[in-house]
Amino acid sequence: MWWGVAAALLANVLYSSGFVLEKRALAALPEVTIRQPARLLRLVLGSPLWIGGSLALAAGFAAQLAVYRTLPIAAAQGIFVSGLVLLVLLSARLLGEETTGRERYALAAILAALLMVVLSLREGSDTVSQSAPYPLILLVCVPSLAAGVWLYNSAERRARHRHRLPTTGVEYGVAVGLLYGVSSLAIKGVSSYLTTSGMGGALLDLLRSPYPYLLLFTGAFGLVMSQAALQRCRASLIVPVCTTVTCLYTAVLGTLSFGEALPEDPLRLTLRVAGTALAVAVLLSMPRHDPPAHNQAPLGAKELTPP
Repeated sequence: MWWGVAAALLANVLYSSGFVLEKRALAALPEVTIRQPARLLRLVLGSPLWIGGSLALAAGFAAQLAVYRTLPIAAAQGIFVSGLVLLVLLSARLLGEETTGRERYALAAILAALLMVVLSLREGSDTVSQSAPYPLILLVCVPSLAAGVWLYNSAERRARHRHRLPTTGVEYGVAVGLLYGVSSLAIKGVSSYLTTSGMGGALLDLLRSPYPYLLLFTGAFGLVMSQAALQRCRASLIVPVCTTVTCLYTAVLGTLSFGEALPEDPLRLTLRVAGTALAVAVLLSMPRHDPPAHNQAPLGAKELTPP
């Protein structure tokens, strides 16, 4: 179990570093938009710094596979949330982004939620499921993907309205978080096919499952949507929102879909449920708009300007 905790913390470091590197690379690029995905890909693939960030995210993906083989879904999500603290520190140091007092209190609450989830773990007493019914996975994931794309497009339309306050990126973070939540469930599904024997048969079984195709969809759409949002919004806010939504989505729907039981001990159950509830409260408390004094993007990043 503790190998899973170590892998989750390593994934946090890789994901936080990757997002910050991508944000720094995007700040030096012309404005990108989801309406021109080919141009977006051409620009980012021409940036060595962005490629470095992407490689860090890919390594975080590999670490996440190990996590889901050793930890229950709900517990893993609580640990993943801890990466937000490192992300904010890196954003302040490398991107020059400032956080408000309200956001710093939110980060402290997230650390408290992490502590609750970790304390709810007990070696040998938590069930780690490896499979879920395919129809149930599709029933959960397909509407979530549609909702994420719709919400992102709605946020794009509202952002183009004249006289609208500059957005912090909460709507973008929620939309991308839904896609990454589906991706997280797919990663959990893929992890069940990892084996040291019978690799050929396991690969065929994997290709017959919905998981590779969910990963392809979320990878393609998530890449385009996240890069456009990351360029115009603060990484220190949009990534925490995205991460919180992803973790809550995966913890709740993943636990139900894969049939992982919650702790039977009342104290451990209270800690795990309270940690999840605290994360929800943090998300709801996030400000939706930046104050006018903070309109300028760091490192020369271009803001979305109304026509």
